[in-house]
Amino acid sequence: SCKVFFAKDPLKIVRGQGQYMFDDKGEKYLDCINNVAHVGHSHPYVIKAATKQMELLNTNSRFLHDNLVQYAQRLTATLPEKLSVCYFVNSGSEANDLALRLARQYHGHQDVITLE
Repeated sequence: SCKVFFAKDPLKIVRGQGQYMFDDKGEKYLDCINNVAHVGHSHPYVIKAATKQMELLNTNSRFLHDNLVQYAQRLTATLPEKLSVCYFVNSGSEANDLALRLARQYHGHQDVITLE
């Protein structure tokens, strides 16, 4: 049930820089699928911020921390008043699962339509 993207000639990606990924042969590929459109691979600001944070604490959002509250406040301040609740999750899969559970709870329906 799981497919490799390039089954006939698989890519072995070994590093990323900016908007590009590089394979083990040095070929450069424009990365359009790995959620890097915001800052790219190996962005110096992100590396510095991540390193600073990991030196202090490296965990996820299951524990209380002031930064989560501050971020939620900054985020919701940019949104309409009706959008005033934040749910922090670990991945897109968790976000989709939570969205389905919230929709089912709100509407009371179990049906889902998906497109392939």
